[in-house]
Amino acid sequence: MSDLRLRYAATSDVGRVRKDNQDSGYVGPWLIAVCDGVGGAARGDVASSTAIQQLRRLDAPPSTDPDHDLLARVAGALHRAHDRIGELVDEDPALDGTSTTATVALFDGSRIGLGHLGDSRAYLYRSGEITQLTADHTFVQSLIDEGRITEEEARVHPHRNLILKALDGVHEAEPDLFVIELAVGDRILLCSDGASGVLDDRRLADILSTGSPDYAAVEMVRASLDAGSSDNVTCLVADVVDADAPDNGVSVEPLVVGAAADPRPIKQRGPMSGMSSLFRGHRAGDTGELEPIQAEILDPPPGVPFAITTDPIDPEQARYAPRAPRRFMWLKRAMAALVVIGLAWIALAVAWSWSQDQYYVGEEDGFVIIYRGLNSEIAGFDLSEPYMRSDVEIDRLSEIEAERVREGIVYDNPVDAEAKVQDLAARQEPVESTGG
Repeated sequence: MSDLRLRYAATSDVGRVRKDNQDSGYVGPWLIAVCDGVGGAARGDVASSTAIQQLRRLDAPPSTDPDHDLLARVAGALHRAHDRIGELVDEDPALDGTSTTATVALFDGSRIGLGHLGDSRAYLYRSGEITQLTADHTFVQSLIDEGRITEEEARVHPHRNLILKALDGVHEAEPDLFVIELAVGDRILLCSDGASGVLDDRRLADILSTGSPDYAAVEMVRASLDAGSSDNVTCLVADVVDADAPDNGVSVEPLVVGAAADPRPIKQRGPMSGMSSLFRGHRAGDTGELEPIQAEILDPPPGVPFAITTDPIDPEQARYAPRAPRRFMWLKRAMAALVVIGLAWIALAVAWSWSQDQYYVGEEDGFVIIYRGLNSEIAGFDLSEPYMRSDVEIDRLSEIEAERVREGIVYDNPVDAEAKVQDLAARQEPVESTGG
């Protein structure tokens, strides 16, 4: 029988800058989870909500088996979420590039098993002291770990949003996994970086020190936006109480917030541009419309610890700090050459990915077909391949239309290309009768 239980609350807000909420959160009697979608046009809200829908299956009483493995359940759920995102990308290539952070706390009545990827965070507030339980998987955290920058500098670093680990359905998910023992009076906070990116530990502890879980969650979001957060903000707060403690009017029903609260099937969803912030008023800093930063984690070339693109950027330039001249200059030059090769590879990968989002209507063996890619070749390498064949004969089109098709009619999506083929089919000249 459980010695402890949780009282909890959750709040998610689109914020004052973003057009849609790509955060998702879930809290219930046995589970707390927050996911922050990454992807911009690739629909980070789909990744975060998909992950939450998979993770929420953990919200069930613990097994009576004394050998049950808390962390194995967490790891398994994270991998199932990872696989499901991969399936969605396979079904809809437009989602290619989507990913999400994930921070999960699974409760078994006396402790929590934590699983973590990305830069969402988990905190423990105990006896007036706050402890950050998770470590960010970010570019700036690597700079902090190496002593290049301080925590304060990280909050304003131009590349503070670049994450190194996420659930994306492509790269193997390798979460941090660990267990925390709980005690009556503990307060747990899980939040997206929309909160932790602007509020320091002192401010977080101040908010967590008073009020109910609901008050703390709402106040955390309000304080984050007042501090100038330009991101979605999601905060989940849970108090650890005795198993027989009264509810005091606090809901014991699970709560779903953010993108995961959208009841529509994923394929029927559109960007949630109609969402508005619950918190209005003055905010510090620029209030202009900002485009979400998309971080793409790529397989690094040999010798390079990681390679990330946003603009793209040079990882070493972002990690710059003045240092005394080193010996072994040949090694430094070799590393620099590897970085250049890596960036060239990234540029080629980005260019190839863009080319595969282009389409054109062309001709092959006398029939009209749709090609995917560019209507050109480099060094004898064709940059396109047949995407869809039709029964439209080139010789049954007018000379003008036939010539346009032979030259290639370019489109930036397959729908418009298919519409053009249908139009050509309707305008074909009829086949002359050969009957006697």
